[in-house]
Amino acid sequence: MHIEPAIKIEQHPLRPFLPEGAQVLMLGSFPPPREKWSMDFFYPNYINDMWRIFGLVFKNDRDYFVDTAAKTFRLDLLRPFLEEKGIALYDTACAVRRLQGNAADKFLEIVTPTDLDALLSQLPQCRAIVTTGGKATETLLAHFNAQNRLVCRRQVCRPSAPPLPYAQQQPRLSPVARQESRLLQADVFRNFQHPIN
Repeated sequence: MHIEPAIKIEQHPLRPFLPEGAQVLMLGSFPPPREKWSMDFFYPNYINDMWRIFGLVFKNDRDYFVDTAAKTFRLDLLRPFLEEKGIALYDTACAVRRLQGNAADKFLEIVTPTDLDALLSQLPQCRAIVTTGGKATETLLAHFNAQNRLVCRRQVCRPSAPPLPYAQQQPRLSPVARQESRLLQADVFRNFQHPIN
């Protein structure tokens, strides 16, 4: 009789990034496997477009946060930018099983959801929560709906989209980034203490 090996449980490898005075909490689902990382920070996969979208939206330069030569991102620019703008980062899962060994949301089983109340208690000035994918949105809503709370949500982007070379994604990314710029600035970041320009 053949017995399938148990899928290991992975603990979240990063601490929450919680700048003092943060007014926006951006929640993903869970980081990709370590071998996909180009840096020790959120959205570390070099083919992930999150920081390119931030570059387009806020600096009008998709490569503003990109170190092309090293095939990584400019953490020396990202951290101060996020601190200045009051953007906190974490994920909706603290422990997961990767059912297919990748970062795709549909193959991610959440074993331990993040204690969102505890996380938010560390962000007393937080005014908005932004989710970056379907799994994060579902987990967030399940948490708050279980407590009979009304949640206003906005799904900003899906960094877990099928991986394609960035040059191939660019034709469809530019309109997305323009739309996200309007959503981010109009619906999430407008009138904050540290407004994003």
